[in-house]
Amino acid sequence: MMIVILLIGFVALIKGADWFVDGSSGLARTFRIPGVIIGLTIVAFGTSAPELAVSTLAALQGSNEIAISNVVGSNIFNLLGVLGVCALIKPVPVERGITKRDFPITVGVTILVLFGSCFGILSSGGWMGTEMTMVIGTVSRRLALLLLVLFICYIVYLILEAKANPAKETMGATQPIWKSILWIVVGLAAIIAGGQAVVYAAKAIARDLGMTETLIGLTIVAVGTSLPELVTSVVAARKGEVGMAVGNVVGSNIFNMMFILGVSAMIQPVGVNVACVWDIIILTVISVVVFGFSRTERTISRGEGAIMILLYIADVVFAILR
Repeated sequence: MMIVILLIGFVALIKGADWFVDGSSGLARTFRIPGVIIGLTIVAFGTSAPELAVSTLAALQGSNEIAISNVVGSNIFNLLGVLGVCALIKPVPVERGITKRDFPITVGVTILVLFGSCFGILSSGGWMGTEMTMVIGTVSRRLALLLLVLFICYIVYLILEAKANPAKETMGATQPIWKSILWIVVGLAAIIAGGQAVVYAAKAIARDLGMTETLIGLTIVAVGTSLPELVTSVVAARKGEVGMAVGNVVGSNIFNMMFILGVSAMIQPVGVNVACVWDIIILTVISVVVFGFSRTERTISRGEGAIMILLYIADVVFAILR
């Protein structure tokens, strides 16, 4: 039964992503909004809905490990898995705004969460060699409030930039606004339902295999909740909406780290254990590496995409072994 639910979830994700991209790109053409801005906002919000649901519910239930490992694991999968697969399908051009504005923000916010939650013990070096499950820091409500304020400032800036620099050309035929909105709503509903079905089935299967909560959050739940980003970005890349594909990944990572972690920690401060510290450090390094790839001729090549996928496999193996 769990395998059947898993397959139904995959189908809902694929069709939902297809509809969502059609509606979003149609809306972008109608209002002459650059596809990358749509990817950073509407598409990123929609595809991150499963992460928001899972992390918020985990915070309400006191499952801090799932709340934060879901966010960190999803961001790692987005950067390496989603962008890696997109690059293998077709080399992914990266717009100047992504490299100059959004990638540095993802790196900066990740470092802020790392040191904002564990500065004392990190600076003393006392965490090295400590038991992986030991809690050594906290994403406090004060840090959560800062993340939410920064997120609002970021979104306002994007909106103002989109108004100041409308798209000069609209590729493809426009469609009625109501039809674009309908496709967005129907696609989003299918994405959320499919994502939840996949996560539910994957968690049940994982627990039957005896996996820990941290490992479930970092791998099964993170990949499950990031499937909308994967499917949406791949569909967008195949349809030529490459700006939306990259914007979706980077926007989702910013949304995850600022908004989802901020909301979760505002509900209940989130404890950070040693394993999570390692994962945040790995995420920071990965963000810098992918940022470097994106700056080489402003394109992520097929070779770089293959390297990113291998790095993700290595990260999962490390998580399992530890």
